[in-house]
Amino acid sequence: MNNAELAKSLGFTSEYADVNGTRLHYVTGGEGSPLVLLSGWPHTWWEFRKILPPLARNHRVIAVDLRGMGGSDKPESGYDKKTMARDIAELIKALGFDQANIAGHDIGAMVAYSLAANHPAVVSKLALLEVPHPDESWFGFTMLPQPPVPHLWWFAFNQLTELPQVLLNGRYRALIDHLCEGALVNQAAITDADRQIYAEAYDSPDAIRASNGWYQTFVQDIQDAKTYEPVSMPVLGLAAEGNAFLEVALRKHSADFQIHYIAGTGHYIAEEQPEAVVEHLLKFFG
Repeated sequence: MNNAELAKSLGFTSEYADVNGTRLHYVTGGEGSPLVLLSGWPHTWWEFRKILPPLARNHRVIAVDLRGMGGSDKPESGYDKKTMARDIAELIKALGFDQANIAGHDIGAMVAYSLAANHPAVVSKLALLEVPHPDESWFGFTMLPQPPVPHLWWFAFNQLTELPQVLLNGRYRALIDHLCEGALVNQAAITDADRQIYAEAYDSPDAIRASNGWYQTFVQDIQDAKTYEPVSMPVLGLAAEGNAFLEVALRKHSADFQIHYIAGTGHYIAEEQPEAVVEHLLKFFG
């Protein structure tokens, strides 16, 4: 199914907006205060499929494909999180809102934090799922496995230019399956059909190049972060048990935060434990 059909299957609509010199795809539905969801690698807005309908009972929900993701444009540049945050700030304005609640996972969490740091007036409350914004501590990640620290081999792999396109084009499903194997407690939480949706979204040279761009800008993101004061709006952290990074970052980079750890899940918490994620988000955003 295409994005329009996928969105319709959830009672949502698939739409586009031209913002900040690029075209973003998003799906939207529900009534109430606006809630923007930002997804991560190697997924699309579809990673929120299980939480969209229940959230839409209380909010106007907008699940966005980031610049370079899924149905959105894949320009040659602009993958630093500050530029991507401006994309979302302009999207919120284009949709007619002065302010929105924001929740981001993985790369989407990095963009969400940058949005709060650079455009605080448009963010009411901020939720970060699993991942903080890059900072200088990231230079300490090891190239070799060093338990209990996760081996983030893809941080290095995605720094490469051209080679990922050669290796992965036409073979992206193998990478999706590999990452699911390592990051899911329950393999059935992301079905064969879901995995194929993700693989098809990334299985082209342009899509691979664009997703590499999110990682290749980390050094710039770290430099940008040095100029940010801790964000002042309320922040919620949601993380799998054993996540050692998010709380440390929240203590450094937010003035008003709470964090909750979710049992029975790996990295993809909205797909493995959607009921818990919905409960926390609805309680936090009101």
